[in-house]
Amino acid sequence: MLVFWEQRLAILATPKTGSTAIEAALESMATMSIQRPPVLKHTPVQRFHRFIGPYLEVTSGQPFTVVALMREPRDWLGSWFRYRQRDDVTDPAKSTQGMTFDAFVNAWCDDPQPEFAAVGSQARFLQPKAEKGLDHLFRYEEIETFVHFLEDRLDCEIILPRLNVSPAAPMDLAPATEARLRKAAARDFALYETLRPLAP
Repeated sequence: MLVFWEQRLAILATPKTGSTAIEAALESMATMSIQRPPVLKHTPVQRFHRFIGPYLEVTSGQPFTVVALMREPRDWLGSWFRYRQRDDVTDPAKSTQGMTFDAFVNAWCDDPQPEFAAVGSQARFLQPKAEKGLDHLFRYEEIETFVHFLEDRLDCEIILPRLNVSPAAPMDLAPATEARLRKAAARDFALYETLRPLAP
């Protein structure tokens, strides 16, 4: 999470949406940068508005613009799956090595979820029910739109490095698994579809 005091801007770090690269590019300009532990770095919008946002607004006397990125839900789960296939995942209960993406997605759809598939939901992170949400939400797949927005707000050129890239892996899903995912992640897909793509 990054906070820019003069610009009254807060960038929430949705997991698996390039937050490490964004922080690397902008940390030196930020008034506040929370990168660890992960539970603080990845503060969801509901917790931001309950604890951090009110303090910032009372102290500054002005509201802050709150922005974030969202990844296409199937691709987002794929990023988690590939990330947890790395050799340096030290907890075997969280590793996806030797597993197919189809098995991972089915496990994510289970209730309760096994630990390796308990990665949360973008909808829960970004869209609290009946509470204040985000001012702007951008598609990760169109990150250049997000970068242009930040360049306008921060009045600088931004070049994002490639960091924390997950290893490649097959991402096939059986039709039944795809259908199950669409049902289990219905709120995530619905939120993503509200984000308009760039005009051709």
